[in-house]
Amino acid sequence: MLTRGLGSTGVQVTPLCLGAMMFGAWGNPDHDESVRIIHRALDAGINFVDTADVYGAGESEQIVGKALAGGRRDNVVLATKAHGPMGRDANERGNSRRWLIRECENSLRRLGTDYIDLYQIHRPDPATDIDETLSALTDLIRAGKICYAGSSTFPAAQIVEAQWAAQRRGRERFVCEQPPYSILVRGIEADVLPTCQAYGMGAIVWGPLASGWLSGSYRKDAEPPVSRRAQRLPHRFDLSLPGNQLKLEAADKLADLAAEAGISLIHLALAFVIQHPGVTSAIIGPRTMEHLESHLGAAEVRLTPELLDRIDAIVAPGTNLNPADRGYEPPALAEAGLRRRGPGGHV
Repeated sequence: MLTRGLGSTGVQVTPLCLGAMMFGAWGNPDHDESVRIIHRALDAGINFVDTADVYGAGESEQIVGKALAGGRRDNVVLATKAHGPMGRDANERGNSRRWLIRECENSLRRLGTDYIDLYQIHRPDPATDIDETLSALTDLIRAGKICYAGSSTFPAAQIVEAQWAAQRRGRERFVCEQPPYSILVRGIEADVLPTCQAYGMGAIVWGPLASGWLSGSYRKDAEPPVSRRAQRLPHRFDLSLPGNQLKLEAADKLADLAAEAGISLIHLALAFVIQHPGVTSAIIGPRTMEHLESHLGAAEVRLTPELLDRIDAIVAPGTNLNPADRGYEPPALAEAGLRRRGPGGHV
């Protein structure tokens, strides 16, 4: 499998990245089978593995650590993330120096390695100054605990803020961003991807199959599949919501388009995202070996300009059919108190 540069780091990664979210309690609880899936991906040429501390409360990292033991670690670009709650304590989460220093050590232990190639901040933290976060990441880099730092699901304005803060304060900068991106979730084409390109950042996109909507299972004439994700995130799957109806209609048209082109909808969806010039790699998140096999080969598929134009006609560039799919809800929108004044003009 051909490789691409991760931003301006000089590190080479494959256009398909193996995501480990579904290994463990969140998906496949069988550790041995999960390890076999990881090994199959590596044997197929994938050299990039992404996980996070919060996936199964650390279980995913442990499984990845098992899979990379015995000599496989050195040939893998290993990425993980921190931010999400890892305990009941109010300080066992977020982007503070106190937590990141501690949690990085926890991830190293679970992964069974002495360094992490790419350590990503899973979401913005409005309660923490970005310089606080970058300062901690800089120290982790200088200590040899991590090689590079990245962000995940940061709005374009906060990506820029982080770059400026790093430059002004002499911190290590984010070398990549990990945003949601698929044919059904194209909002980042308007701002995040151009911003990453302007700063020489890599883009490792998650959700290229739109959480299963582009797997071929969602058709207008069939019952939608039952999944844990749909139960956990009804706002992204409930077909009574207009945005999800739009997704169903688009998925149905895209399935017909893929069939006409003689490829699977999965390959169409994956090829679409990795063909964007601003995208470095697309994260695939198989739960079973069958899922993985259906993804392999997508990196070799090239979509013609005519086919890309027809996709644009189904879902316009820069469009999220359901706003809930953008991955991060700014507190200014989610919390009424941040956008409304109380009596007398005071908050």
